[in-house]
Amino acid sequence: MSRTVLRTQLAAVARRPARLLLTGLAVLVASFVVFATVLAQQITERTVLDGLSGTPEQAAFVVGGDAMPTAQDLAAIRAVPGVAEAVGRFETSVLVGSAAHGAFLQVTADPGSGPLALVRTVAGRFPQTANEIAVTARTAERVGLPLGSVANVRTGSETPPVALTVTGIVETSRDSGAQAYASEAAVAALTPDGAGGRIEVRLSDGASADETRQRIQTVLGAATRPQDTAVPGIRPGAEVRAEEAARAVEQIANLFALVAMFVAIAVIAAGLVAASTFRIVFAQRTRQLALLRAVGAGRGGISLALAAEGALTGLVAGVVGVLAALAFGHGLPAVLGWFGVALSGPGLPVGAALAVVFGAVAVTVAAVLAPALSAARVAPLAALRAAQTSPAQRGIGVFRLVCGLLLAVGAVVSALLIGSRLPGQDTEDYAPLPMLLGLVASGMLAFVALMLLGPLLVRPLLAVAGWPLHRLGPVGRLAVGGIGGAPRRAAAVSTVVALGVTLIAGVLVGSASVQALADREMALSAPADFEVTSGDEPIPAAVVTQVRDRSELAHVTPYRRLGELRIDGDPENAYDANDLDLTALPVLGVLDVEAGTLADTGAGRVVLSGYFAEVLGKTAGDRLTLSRQGHTVEVRIAAVLPGWVPLNSALLADPADLDRLGAPAGYSGILADAAASGEDGRTAGQRALRGIAESTGGLRLSVLADERDQYQDVLDSLLGIALGVVGLTVLIAVVGVGTTTALSVVERAAESGVLRAIGLSRARLRLMLTTESGLYGVLGATLGLLLGVPYAWLAVRALGVGAPVELPVLSLLGLFAALVALTALAGVLPARRASRISPIAALGTGD
Repeated sequence: MSRTVLRTQLAAVARRPARLLLTGLAVLVASFVVFATVLAQQITERTVLDGLSGTPEQAAFVVGGDAMPTAQDLAAIRAVPGVAEAVGRFETSVLVGSAAHGAFLQVTADPGSGPLALVRTVAGRFPQTANEIAVTARTAERVGLPLGSVANVRTGSETPPVALTVTGIVETSRDSGAQAYASEAAVAALTPDGAGGRIEVRLSDGASADETRQRIQTVLGAATRPQDTAVPGIRPGAEVRAEEAARAVEQIANLFALVAMFVAIAVIAAGLVAASTFRIVFAQRTRQLALLRAVGAGRGGISLALAAEGALTGLVAGVVGVLAALAFGHGLPAVLGWFGVALSGPGLPVGAALAVVFGAVAVTVAAVLAPALSAARVAPLAALRAAQTSPAQRGIGVFRLVCGLLLAVGAVVSALLIGSRLPGQDTEDYAPLPMLLGLVASGMLAFVALMLLGPLLVRPLLAVAGWPLHRLGPVGRLAVGGIGGAPRRAAAVSTVVALGVTLIAGVLVGSASVQALADREMALSAPADFEVTSGDEPIPAAVVTQVRDRSELAHVTPYRRLGELRIDGDPENAYDANDLDLTALPVLGVLDVEAGTLADTGAGRVVLSGYFAEVLGKTAGDRLTLSRQGHTVEVRIAAVLPGWVPLNSALLADPADLDRLGAPAGYSGILADAAASGEDGRTAGQRALRGIAESTGGLRLSVLADERDQYQDVLDSLLGIALGVVGLTVLIAVVGVGTTTALSVVERAAESGVLRAIGLSRARLRLMLTTESGLYGVLGATLGLLLGVPYAWLAVRALGVGAPVELPVLSLLGLFAALVALTALAGVLPARRASRISPIAALGTGD
C-alpha cells in the first residue's frame, strides 16, 4: 500500500510541474544564490589575479628569489635552446627634482609589447634607448611629466641628475600615480651597482619544460659570481602566480567567508519558506489524504510519500538553480565586456554544483518533514467534509509557549550581559570576538523565540498596523481579516521577512556608524587634501601667504605643534599639542564630543584627547597645568574628543597658550584643500604646492586626500557587498510571500468566489489580496527593525573601535517602505489570477 501511495503522490506531482516549481521556488532561489556565490568568488579571484599579478600568464619560469639575477644571467638565459623570450623585470626607485621636495618614481623594466609585457602604450611610443621612459596617465598628471617632457632624476642624494625623456604614456592594471617603465638598459643605467628584480622566461612552442629548466640551471651555475653569492633559483611561473594570487585574494577569501555566513542564513530562510509552503500545499489536499487513509494507507506511508515529494521538489529546484547560476556566471563577464568592464570567467566546479543540489534536497526534505507528519495525521472522516482544508490553527501549544518564553528571556539576559561589559576608551586588553560571538548567540535565541511566539505576536501587531486599513472600508477589513485568520502562516512568512530586515537594518546601522568613525578618523589624521611640512625648521609666515595667494588652493590653514609638554607636573609622561583652527577646515565639522562643547574653545581652554582624558581621570570642566621648559599655563578642559584630537595630538590649545609655553613664531605645517573637485583639481593643487616648495626649499608635500580615497573605496566596496549578500535573504523572503499568496489564492478559491458573488469587483479583490501580501511586509519589517536596531547598536559598541552609534533614520524608513512595496508586488500576480476566476467556478472548486 505504501508503494501505491508513493506512486499516486509522485504521479500527481508529475501532472503539475508548475506547482512543483512554485512549491520549491524559495529553494530554487537559494540554490541559485549559493552556486552563484561560488562562481562569484572564482570570478573575483581570477579577475584580481589577472589584474594585479605581476607575472604574465605566459611566463613558464621565474628566475630570482633571495638571490638577484644579473644582466649577464639574462643574456645567458636568452641563448638557452627552448627559450623563446626572457625579460629582465628589473626595477629601481628614482627622485624627480631635488632631494627636498621631489617626487619619487618606481621605474620598472618592461618589453612594452609581446606576451610578457605588463603595460600597453596608449600615446607616443614605448622607450627604446637608455635615456627614455614611459609613465602612466596619472603619473604624468601628478608628477607633471607630459608626453615629450624631460625628467631630471636622481638615484640618490649624492648622485648627479640624469635626464630622461618621456616618450610614451602607458596603461597598466595598477596606476598609483608614481610609476614609470623603461627598457632593461635604461633601468640598468640608473642602477650601476646592479638592478634588483627577476627574470621571466617564455618557452618556445614544443620545448620541454623540464629540459629547458635544467639548461637554465646549468648556465646559471656556470656563471661567474662574487664569492658567497648564491645562484638565483628557478620556479615555475604558475607557482609564482599562485602565490601572488594567494596574497592578492587573501582578503577576498576572508570576505567570502563572511559572505558564506549570510548565505547560510539565506538558506535557513529558504527552508522556513519551504516548510510554510508545504504546510499550505498539504492543507489543500486534506480530502485527498483523508481518502487515502480511508482506503487503508497508513500514516507512515503517507509521510514517506510526502517526504519523497519534497525530495523530488528539492532535486528539481536545485538542478534548475545551479543551471541558472551557471548561465548567469558565465554570461556576466561577456555582457559586462560590452560596457568595457573586464571580468575573468569562472570555471565549472562540478563538485560544488553536486554539493548544492544535494544540499537543496537535504534542506527541502528537512523542511517537508514536519508538515508531512502533521498532514499524515488527518482522520479518514475528513474525506466526508465539504471544506477543502481544515480550519487554520490560531494559537500555540503550552510547550511551544514555554520554550519561546525561555528563549526570549535568554536572549534578553545575554544581551544585557553583553551591554554591561562594553569597552571604554582603553581597549588594550579588550577582546571583541567573544563579545561578538555572544551577540550572535543572543540573536539566534531571539530569532528562534520569534519563530515560536510569532503567532501570538501577529494579532497585536496586526491590530496596530491594520488600524488605518480598517478606515479604508471593506477591502481593508477583509485584508486584515485574511492575515489574522491564519496567524501561524502569517507568523511563518513574516519571520522570514523579519530575518532579512534584521540583517539589513544591522548593516545600515553598522555601516553608518563605521562611516562616521572613518570620517572622524580621517578628519583627525588627514583633515585636508594636502599637508606641507618642513622637518625641524619652522615655516615662515611668508610661505603661508604664498599658499593662500594660489587660486588652486582653498582653506589654507597653518598650525604649530609643540612637544615635550608636562601635565600637572607629571615627570614621567610627555604630551604634545597643536593649535589647529577647528573652524577653518570643512572636514573637521564631523567631529563629535564625549563631553563639553567645541564652542567653548579659546584662550585658557583646551580640547583633550579621550584616550588621555581616561588616563588622567579628567573630563570637561576640569583644570590642567601645562608646563614646558620653565613655562607654565593653567587651562580648563573645554571638550573631550573620542580618541585623539586633530593631527593625532594629545590636546588642542589656543595659539596664545602655545605662545606662553614658548612655542616658536613659525609654523610646523600648512594644511590646504584643492579649490576644484576631482582628480584635475587635486593635480592642480599639488602642482601649485610643488612650485612653492621648489622656490622655497626644504618643504615636504603629502597628498592626504589619496589616503582618504583609498579608505573610502574599501568602505564602499564592503558596504555594497554586505547589502548585496544580505539582500539575498530579503529576496528569498519576498519569494516566500509571493508563493504563500499564490497558494493561498488556490486554498481560498471558494472564499474569493463568495466575495465576487456578493458584489466585490475584480479590482477590489485584487486590491484585497495585494494588501494582504503587503501586510506580510509590514509585520516582518516591524519585527525586523525591533530586533535589528538594538542588536546593531550592541554590535557596533562591542567591536571596541570607538565608533559612534549612528541611526540612519531615513535609510531605515526607506527599508521599511521598500519591504512593504516588494511584498505587495509579490502578491500582484496571484491576485490577478484570483480575479480572473468566475464566481461560479470558484464556488464549485473541489479538491
